[in-house]
Amino acid sequence: MSNPLLCIVDADGIIEPEALMRIVRPFLEDARTVASGGIIRVVNGCNVEDGLVQEVRLPRNWLARFQVVEYLRSFLAGRVGWDALKIMLLISGAFGLFRRDLVVAVGGLAHDSIGEDFELTVRLHRYCREWRIPYAIHFVPAPVAWTEVPETVAVLGRQRNRWQRGLIDTLRRHLRLLLNPRYGRIGLLAFPYFFFFEMLGPLVEFSGYIVVLFLLMTGWASLTYFWAFLMVALLFGAILSLAAVGLEELSFRRYTRLQDLLWLLALSLLENLGYRQLITYYRLQGTLDYLRGQTGWGHMERKGFQKA
Repeated sequence: MSNPLLCIVDADGIIEPEALMRIVRPFLEDARTVASGGIIRVVNGCNVEDGLVQEVRLPRNWLARFQVVEYLRSFLAGRVGWDALKIMLLISGAFGLFRRDLVVAVGGLAHDSIGEDFELTVRLHRYCREWRIPYAIHFVPAPVAWTEVPETVAVLGRQRNRWQRGLIDTLRRHLRLLLNPRYGRIGLLAFPYFFFFEMLGPLVEFSGYIVVLFLLMTGWASLTYFWAFLMVALLFGAILSLAAVGLEELSFRRYTRLQDLLWLLALSLLENLGYRQLITYYRLQGTLDYLRGQTGWGHMERKGFQKA
């Protein structure tokens, strides 16, 4: 095929009409661009007609609501920051645009990878660095793809388990990048972040819960210090989520109803009281399953889009 660009999307996602026009912009503005990614939003609860999202609303399901905030934080806070630092290490397979010739040159999507979107992006970085090809990988917050997120704990657990196993598998395949100055800021900043914080983070966080619980039960920890530290930790954990919700409201304002905006602000605080710990548990479980050699995707149930 002669088309210079390759678009990868999820089969069950919804791409907005102007999304392709917006996601191609980095290729037009920067000749070095080899990949660009758009934002992924939660479609649960929205009114969908004729393949288009007609009205954006929060899901009725509480588990899906927390994921709305999580996705906003991941894309509007996390990836905007990575793009500014020029360390974009992940283009989501739900909506990404790539230079076809380079995707072919690196061998395409790895058929034996369960984190194929992450692995492809890292491989593109590595290939361009090793062959000294001038390149750039961008994130554009405007192009939107809508996806359905899990609404049951079991399905959410299987999804996050798979994401964690895909993360570990990709980092293992490209371990050579870790703290390697040959790969510039990718090897010295982006890859170490994913290695120490994303991969090892669940183990460290879960261990912290166990240690704190032990200290409280044995009376070795000061209750005053514990509550003060807990409040600071909760506030710090909510800052990024609140910032992402604020950026959504100021820049895009997809959620037009005041009650939805208020719920988003409340969820930014509440997600640290149970939801975060649940995700940590499933990510830790994914780490253990990877060490056991589990490679399956797991069954992902879909309810389908809804009309008002």
